[in-house]
Amino acid sequence: MDDIFKALGDPTRRLILDLLRQRDGRTVTEIEANVDMTRFGVMKHLAVLEEVGLITARREGRFKYLHLNVVPLQRLLDRWIDPMLRPWARRLEDLRQTLEGEPAMQAAADTAIYQTEIYIRTTPERLWQALTDPKDTANYYFSSAVASDWRQGAKISYLWPDGREMVSGEILEVDPPRKLVTTFVPHFSATSGPATRVTYTLEPMGDLVRLVLTHEGLTAADIGIKGGWVKIFNGLKTWLETGRPLNIPPGG
Repeated sequence: MDDIFKALGDPTRRLILDLLRQRDGRTVTEIEANVDMTRFGVMKHLAVLEEVGLITARREGRFKYLHLNVVPLQRLLDRWIDPMLRPWARRLEDLRQTLEGEPAMQAAADTAIYQTEIYIRTTPERLWQALTDPKDTANYYFSSAVASDWRQGAKISYLWPDGREMVSGEILEVDPPRKLVTTFVPHFSATSGPATRVTYTLEPMGDLVRLVLTHEGLTAADIGIKGGWVKIFNGLKTWLETGRPLNIPPGG
């Protein structure tokens, strides 16, 4: 984490990250055109960012494409910012339910809303397919194959290669290729708790899609689930943008 802070301490490196946030997958030449320094200087900054994991590089022929990696930044959020936002997120949700006339959630005081997002160079239709096709999920969702008929009220399961259930739930809302809401019951722990709620929201942004995940009802005992989402999202982005799986082991 010290290396990440050192990397972010340089304004040129922050500018490079901003450029990739605005449009992911730029080439080194495109970065150089937006930074007032020599190519050698740009390459030195890119090497630092790549070494600490803030960017990843993909080479196609003689071109090198650069991608923003949100995982290290998400770890910073998880460590300092997310714990401070949880009480406000809970209060805002309670206020929304009151204004809209919904019954208040009978949640424990320590329940929280976890939210993360990622930008993927793909189309909403292809991203929706990746979320709902077992051939795709096997390449980023800890090798599990999703199973459902994708109707509201239907069951959804993520199955290990040996057929055991890793996660199950019910489809609460399905609006392809924009929104998917399910319950979430983990079976990879001997102490699985009550069902929580997961929402995927897909928003097209030019040649990118912004994917937002909101997981409601988590408790302090569910901290491992948050880390799992970071790995899943990073694997999903890698799979769609490079065609190569990034199956990080659940304990990795």
